[in-house]
Amino acid sequence: MSDLDLIDAHCHLDFPDFDADREAVLERARAGGVRRFVVPATTRARWAEVLALGSRDDVDICLGLHPCFMNEHAEGAIEALAQALDQYPEVVAVGECGIDARFAETLDAQWRLFDAQLRLAKARRLPVVIHCVRANDQVAKRLRQLDLPAGGLIHAFAGSPQQARKFLDLGFKVGLGGAVTHERAQRLRRAVASLPNDGYVLETDSPDMLLAGHRGERNEPSRVAEVCRLVAELRGQSEEGVAADSTATARALFGLDSG
Repeated sequence: MSDLDLIDAHCHLDFPDFDADREAVLERARAGGVRRFVVPATTRARWAEVLALGSRDDVDICLGLHPCFMNEHAEGAIEALAQALDQYPEVVAVGECGIDARFAETLDAQWRLFDAQLRLAKARRLPVVIHCVRANDQVAKRLRQLDLPAGGLIHAFAGSPQQARKFLDLGFKVGLGGAVTHERAQRLRRAVASLPNDGYVLETDSPDMLLAGHRGERNEPSRVAEVCRLVAELRGQSEEGVAADSTATARALFGLDSG
């Protein structure tokens, strides 16, 4: 059993990928020092599974509408999200929401959906969990315009030190996961080294966002310990120090108790 105190700040434990062995996955994570899991939703159809996971003491949940599933967000989805946020006070953030510029054909619709979710978060003073791919500068500009009081998380951050600073200045934290383990990600690695101790959280994005050396495998929360080791190396810190900093930041960001 690891002595590290880790939180996987972004993992999709509700996905069917884990239906056959979810308890074993959680047990492996706990053995590796992962004490808590933040699970964001992707579509309205998955909210029930996410909410069910939220009944566990070690799981915290977010509800939102993901930009990569635009064809699954039917009319009335935003109204349903607003109602769910009011109905379930255990929800710690709005998300996963955001912009994925790889899907140019849905980009206008993505921005409308994202903006609506940002406004819901602002009205309820909830943080937002943001999926941001090839759109760091545009998303930062929109966040600056809206001035969200509770900030949020730029999940799976893959930008430059300058882009990281923009998000930090807006009250956001950046999520560090599998991307930092790839040697070609030199710009991201420079950003990781430049972050303040309270500027980041560790995450896996399980079952996705594979780490270097695990090609073709399903990702899972236990590997947040590998992310921790690499981040510690890049920052010239101990694993224990990185774990403590990232866990404290995740607790503050999502308003988690110390249990």
